[in-house]
Amino acid sequence: MAASELYTKFARVWIPDPEEVWKSAELLKDYKPGDKVLLLHLEEGKDLEYRLDPKTKELPHLRNPDILVGENDLTALSYLHEPAVLHNLRVRFIDSKLIYTYCGIVLVAINPYEQLPIYGEDIINAYSGQNMGDMDPHIFAVAEEAYKQMARDERNQSIIVSGESGAGKTVSAKYAMRYFATVSGSASEANVEEKVLASNPIMESIGNAKTTRNDNSSRFGKYIEIGFDKRYRIIGANMRTYLLEKSRVVFQAEEERNYHIFYQLCASAKLPEFKMLRLGNADNFHYTKQGGSPVIEGVDDTKEMAHTRQACTLLGISESYQMGIFRILAGILHLGNVAFTSRDSDSCTIPPKHEPLSIFSDLMGVDYEEMCHWLCHRKLATATETYIKPISKLQATNARDALAKHIYAKLFNWIVDHVNQALHSAVKQHSFIGVLDIYGFETFEINSFEQFCINYANEKLQQQFNMHVFKLEQEEYMKEQIPWTLIDFYDNQPCINLIESKLGILDLLDEECKMPKGTDDTWAQKLYNTHLNKCALFEKPRLSNKAFIIQHFADKVEYQCEGFLEKNKDTVFEEQIKVLKSSKFKMLPELFQDDEKAISPTSATSSGRMPLSRTPAKPTKGRPGQTAKEHKKTVGHQFRNSLHLLMETLNATTPHYVRCIKPNDFKFPFTFDEKRAVQQLRACGVLETIRISAAGFPSRWTYQEFFSRYRVLMKQKDVLSDRKQTCKNVLEKLILDKDKYQFGKTKIFFRAGQVAYLEKLRADKLRAACIRIQKTIRGWLLRKKYLRMRKAAITVQRYVRGYQARCYAKFLRRTKAATIIQKYWRMYIVRRKYKIRRMATIVLQSYLRGYLARNRYRKMLREHKAVIIQKWVRGWLARTRYKRSMHAIIYLQCCFRRMMAKRELKKLKIEARSVERYKKLHIGMENKIMQLQRKVDEQNKDYKCLMEKLTTLEGIYNSETEKLRSDLERLQLSEEEAKVATGRVLSLQEEIAKLRKDLEQTQSEKKSIEERADKYKQETEQLVSNLKEENTLLKQEKEALNHLIVEQAKEMTETMEKKLVEETKQLELDLNDERLRYQNLLNEFSRLEERYDDLKEEMTLMVNVPKPGHKRTDSTHSSNESEYTFSSEIAETEDMPLRTEEPSEKKVPLDMSLFLKLQKRVTELEQEKQVMQDELDRKEEQVLRSKAKEEERPQIRGAELEYESLKRQELESENKKLKNELNELRKALSEKSAPEVTAPGAPAYRVLMEQLTSVSEELDVRKEEVLILRSQLVSQKEAIQHKDDKNTMTDSTILLEDVQKMKDKGEIAQAYIGLKETNRSPAMDCHELNEDGELWLVYEGLKQANRLLESQLQSQKRSHENEAEALRGEIQSLKEENNRQQQLLAQNLQLPPEARIEASLQHEITRLTNENLDLMEQLEKQDKTVRKLKKQLKVFAKKIGELEVGQMENISPGQIIDEPIRPVNIPRKEKDFQGMLEYKKEDEQKLVKNLILELKPRGVAVNLIPGLPAYILFMCVRHADYLNDDQKVRSLLTSTINSIKKVLKKRGDDFETVSFWLSNTCRFLHCLKQYSGEEGFMKHNTSRQNEHCLTNFDLAEYRQVLSDLAIQIYQQLVRVLENILQPMIVSGMLEHETIQGVSGVKPTGLRKRTSSIADEGTYTLDSILRQLNSFHSVMCQHGMDPELIKQVVKQMFYIVGAITLNNLLLRKDMCSWSKGMQIRYNVSQLEEWLRDKNLMNSGAKETLEPLIQAAQLLQVKKKTDDDAEAICSMCSALTTAQIVKVLNLYTPVNEFEERVSVSFIRTIQMRLRDRKDSPQLLMDAKHIFPVTFPFNPSSLALETIQIPASLGLGFISRV
Repeated sequence: MAASELYTKFARVWIPDPEEVWKSAELLKDYKPGDKVLLLHLEEGKDLEYRLDPKTKELPHLRNPDILVGENDLTALSYLHEPAVLHNLRVRFIDSKLIYTYCGIVLVAINPYEQLPIYGEDIINAYSGQNMGDMDPHIFAVAEEAYKQMARDERNQSIIVSGESGAGKTVSAKYAMRYFATVSGSASEANVEEKVLASNPIMESIGNAKTTRNDNSSRFGKYIEIGFDKRYRIIGANMRTYLLEKSRVVFQAEEERNYHIFYQLCASAKLPEFKMLRLGNADNFHYTKQGGSPVIEGVDDTKEMAHTRQACTLLGISESYQMGIFRILAGILHLGNVAFTSRDSDSCTIPPKHEPLSIFSDLMGVDYEEMCHWLCHRKLATATETYIKPISKLQATNARDALAKHIYAKLFNWIVDHVNQALHSAVKQHSFIGVLDIYGFETFEINSFEQFCINYANEKLQQQFNMHVFKLEQEEYMKEQIPWTLIDFYDNQPCINLIESKLGILDLLDEECKMPKGTDDTWAQKLYNTHLNKCALFEKPRLSNKAFIIQHFADKVEYQCEGFLEKNKDTVFEEQIKVLKSSKFKMLPELFQDDEKAISPTSATSSGRMPLSRTPAKPTKGRPGQTAKEHKKTVGHQFRNSLHLLMETLNATTPHYVRCIKPNDFKFPFTFDEKRAVQQLRACGVLETIRISAAGFPSRWTYQEFFSRYRVLMKQKDVLSDRKQTCKNVLEKLILDKDKYQFGKTKIFFRAGQVAYLEKLRADKLRAACIRIQKTIRGWLLRKKYLRMRKAAITVQRYVRGYQARCYAKFLRRTKAATIIQKYWRMYIVRRKYKIRRMATIVLQSYLRGYLARNRYRKMLREHKAVIIQKWVRGWLARTRYKRSMHAIIYLQCCFRRMMAKRELKKLKIEARSVERYKKLHIGMENKIMQLQRKVDEQNKDYKCLMEKLTTLEGIYNSETEKLRSDLERLQLSEEEAKVATGRVLSLQEEIAKLRKDLEQTQSEKKSIEERADKYKQETEQLVSNLKEENTLLKQEKEALNHLIVEQAKEMTETMEKKLVEETKQLELDLNDERLRYQNLLNEFSRLEERYDDLKEEMTLMVNVPKPGHKRTDSTHSSNESEYTFSSEIAETEDMPLRTEEPSEKKVPLDMSLFLKLQKRVTELEQEKQVMQDELDRKEEQVLRSKAKEEERPQIRGAELEYESLKRQELESENKKLKNELNELRKALSEKSAPEVTAPGAPAYRVLMEQLTSVSEELDVRKEEVLILRSQLVSQKEAIQHKDDKNTMTDSTILLEDVQKMKDKGEIAQAYIGLKETNRSPAMDCHELNEDGELWLVYEGLKQANRLLESQLQSQKRSHENEAEALRGEIQSLKEENNRQQQLLAQNLQLPPEARIEASLQHEITRLTNENLDLMEQLEKQDKTVRKLKKQLKVFAKKIGELEVGQMENISPGQIIDEPIRPVNIPRKEKDFQGMLEYKKEDEQKLVKNLILELKPRGVAVNLIPGLPAYILFMCVRHADYLNDDQKVRSLLTSTINSIKKVLKKRGDDFETVSFWLSNTCRFLHCLKQYSGEEGFMKHNTSRQNEHCLTNFDLAEYRQVLSDLAIQIYQQLVRVLENILQPMIVSGMLEHETIQGVSGVKPTGLRKRTSSIADEGTYTLDSILRQLNSFHSVMCQHGMDPELIKQVVKQMFYIVGAITLNNLLLRKDMCSWSKGMQIRYNVSQLEEWLRDKNLMNSGAKETLEPLIQAAQLLQVKKKTDDDAEAICSMCSALTTAQIVKVLNLYTPVNEFEERVSVSFIRTIQMRLRDRKDSPQLLMDAKHIFPVTFPFNPSSLALETIQIPASLGLGFISRV
């Protein structure tokens, strides 16, 4: 598609603007090729005619679609140009408050000038391990990418941070180093990462200063290499510095400061240790008062000084050296106050006993006179002799300043050297990550040598950046096999050549410095002669001969030549240096010892690199010629060399770029100045990156992403199975120009603007589809509404019409009846009246008709006669009138015609005289005559007609006249009648007037009477109403009082209840916090205990080293260890705690005293281990000898015993402390709490006291454990002391090795018990009871007989128990089936008939299927059995046949009858089993081994009853209790606990193992409670179970130990769950499209984005649900308590919700309406899973509430104030920071969505400002809820439990 075709009406473009840089406008008319003007409409409402450039005819830049605005990566924009970049950054910075944005490989960071909560530990953990494109842009993402590439590619990395002063370079570099320190940890206990971070305050104090642009501006460049070992842990660091701004020491511009350290010293001058420095206010010193701004707002220099000293101490700089540094710095300040007095123009002097110089000399330890002399003189050396020459005041001042700068530079290098020594590591560095914090491109009104060097460095870095970007583009094209075309990009090599090549600017500068009389002016002339008009990048200002202009990559910069030579030489008088070297102050000569050492403190590094940017010092001795040679290297030459070394280092690493942008010059938070931003974008290379990308194919899509996004543009026939071919076919139809795109192996590459065109097509298609859908849906809705209304109307009409019809029928019936009655009645009345009237009428008619006939006759006669008279009169009158009229008319006509004829005659006479006229008239005369004849005929016809009309009119007139005459007569008669009537009317009016008067009088009387009556009535009514009102008021007052009493009572009740509930909740929260604190303490204690065990094992291994220098690793140790297991290698044990530290431990309030003591003790142990290792290394030859071993082992043994003693004492003291605190808490609660709450009978009080009692019991258990440990260790000592006993142990070496192999205290105790038993005297010989041994023989015989009987009894009992067990199983199955049938029946009764039938059928099908499966299994088993039996039958068939006859002959009938009776009688004599198991003491280890250590949970869970190991162990404990053997009980319980710990340590990452032992531990704990004999636990027992209770021992202490063990197992189970679920959650809950087609794939940039399309290896929601099903089924199979399962599920759902929400808050691409729908659907699936598992009351759903509300927030309207109110009320589980973050990140995926306005977000913030919630943005995904183990008794009878042979416990017998 041609670019001009996009410039259609309503297209939006960018036009240049002097104020806003770029302004948005909209086309009002389509652009046509050839148009010179574009009609535009600006956003502020104005219209504009934009004229195109006639030469270039370039059209304005097009705007990107709104959907692409605010993208994370600028390369994702369809149109890549300057205004698009600027607008995208502005929208993200101002609207979304996002300061980081990717631009390809560059991270653009805009300084917000405000502290943001995005750098915490939780954010670091969230970015750790993530891909760079998966999360929102962040400095941590760049650091993680560098760390990951270093580990993956085995290549060193560099992070290059650049930008203007005040743009945030130092802070960005600091956060990057902090990320490495946090993520990697250190490989030693020296806390290297803390030292790396501690170097920042030191370097900031001596290298940073306040400028007009930045309060903490770095005035030097630094490159910090952070070293890592092979396991990528920090082992050290190294720092290189570049171009320290020494001139700041002696001069500061207005509103600027010197280096921070000087002001920190002045602020701390009152400290006692600083009195000797004789400092004061900063305004008292020349070097600190020039800027006039000694104080930075918000910065306390005294505190900063304390931080600096603390950092120096941490880095190993001793107090003496620190004071030495401060002495030198104070001396520099005093040196600046030295004043000179001029003697003449060429000499000067210092006043005698000048105080500043005296103080300087005292501080520096130099001679005052000598220093005074050489400050005013200098030595000149020639070939033959030496001269001492005085110098002028100006030269002396410059020499003083040069000396101060030189001293400060030397001190700066010395400090950097010592910092590097502190950060140096003896361990070999495997790789490193370098962080380069270097000044950005600078241009000021006056630019000098410093700006020249800075811009030179930026030219080199920009060249490296361009080449790297170009290289990446080329690699991407070649990887995708795209035809590579050379992209033209800006190469700044000519500018670099101008500066550094031969006869370049630096070369000429160095040459001029060598000249004896070289000046800045002569150097400038050389520059003009060499480069002017020869190099296009070099220019000369018009109005200056002491300046030059260089065209840099960012801008033109004018440099002033003044001061270049002086700064490049950096001259210091040698004599002054000699005076300082002769100082008595030891530290000062160290700064000037050797040039190489002083210049390059990094020369001692392992890399052996050359020194970088160090100022050379004057040599201490040598010839003058030698001195000149040594000072040959100028500052420019050194800087060039160091820059070359830096570029070599960067080129040898993989670079990562961070470009810092300063948004405004006034440090206003979140204020964006477009002009300043564009300047910096051009200077830092971001726009160059965009230009390189835009020159090729900037937009890149994978085929699957393209297909998913633009599937709407394809027809069904276009979709093929091959996605690649489908995309090719569609693109060829959509974009005709094939140069606009290219097909790669995995991606499609588009030119700039093509994605916008495709987005336009897609939006048009979707808009048309939306309109059609809306049309159809609206029509359907309206039709549905109409049909519903029509149906309702018809129904209403039907009922109304029916009612009306019934009413009408009734009316008709009544009307008909009434009509019939009326008819007959009226007929009778009318007939009677009719007859009377008829008779009267006939009489009247006869008389009247006669009278009328006579009158009519007389009238007709009169009328006839009148007509005759009228006829004759009217005829005469008409004729007379006619004649008179005719005579007048004729007369008038004659007169007129005569006059006209005369006139005509005159004309004719005149015309007759003219021949021509006559001819003219003659022509056509005949025609005229004919016409005249016709006219005459016509006139005659008209005349006749008129005459006829006249005749008719005359007749009419006559008739009218007659009528008028008759009317006149009638009127006359009427007049007479009216006169008569008038007289009558007057008489009647008089009567009416009289009557009116009477009426008025009567009315007035009536009115007065009525008024009196009304008045009386009103008074009566008023009285009644007043009485009623009073009554009503009294009633209302009564009701109000009653209501008030009720409300007050209700309020008091509610207040009391609410108060009670709140206090109860608070107590419960405090209880949960205490429980959580205790469980975390327990967790930490167990972790330290395990670490102690591992360290002890390693010590044992080190003692048993067979060869020098060889470390043996335990091959049986699991490689996949849990969080609290550590490898046997020394380095791993030191690393694991740092990598596995949980944030939850920081959130929960721990007992820090115990924690710190334990940690301190562990550290001491590790140090002790290191000392022992060193000792072993020194005595390797002696270790090989057995004699040396025997001498060393007792020492080791004593150290271990000493450590055990210390540990016991600490634990005992901590237990006492905790107990005292609990007692104080109990007293405080009883004193301070409300009486109604803390009353002894109150429930809250009881709960609290129970919990406090339980905690006290736990403390007592701890104390008892300490006593047990003490007794065991005493036993150990006794065993070691009695090792010479021959019957016990013959070899002390064997004893020591056996004891060392025992990994816990329980095994040592058991060994001691065995040792004591072996030490007892031997038993008597039973064979010697009598002389002949007859008693012994009788006794042996009886024993054999008893054993035979016992074996028979046992076999019979087993068969009987097997049958009983089978019958019980059948009964239980029948009961379950019956219960299921009843439940099914109850459910079916509640369903409708159709559903009932369907449910019953479904259930029947399920039942039959299960039965079929069971029958099939039984059939298979039977088939196998039959096959085996057949084989056996074939083998024994012959033998059985041969022996059958002989057996039948030898067997009698009596025997056949008696045989089956004997085994039946034996079990009847046997006693019932007591539910106990007996084992021998020596079989205890075998029992533990078979039942715990070697038991496989999977087989036990599937084949045996749940909790079988717990029941077996408890039955063994019962037998030991029955025997009253406390030693056996203690030994068994201790071995059990230790063995469970060993199993979990070995297989702690296996979910089945952890779940199995959690279930069995809880069951064992419940058994100890159920059979403890306590009444509270015996409520649900049967009488038989109560008989099985323990009788001799109270095991409450061991119950607490088991409870602690269960807590530890539960926490380990949660960690295993988290490790398994964590990789699935983000992919399944966020990235995968569960509802296909809802989420549109947006255009992506260079950063790889995780696709939402599911691949084969991608986790989906189904993966999570399958994993949850697996967890749940395993826990159910293991028989875990239902309440415990609910707690595990709640924890799982919390992990899912927290991780999902955290990723949502850090990913802008996930915050859209469609993603909210996906999340809500996924959450609904999780809730459905809870319903299926009957776990809705577990509290798991509530843990997902923040995620649900975040999804709802993405979907609700976000426009009006009502929407804001709804959001505030809806998002109760989200914090204010989270709500604002989601609204800021909300991004439309389609054009139909709208962004959230800034005003709306501010409205939300205003409404939520009073909400008190955590400012933390992310949820704590590592948080573990406190676990409880509710008592769950078992209904299983102990005597019915069978021990399967598969467990290998044949040595155990049932009792």
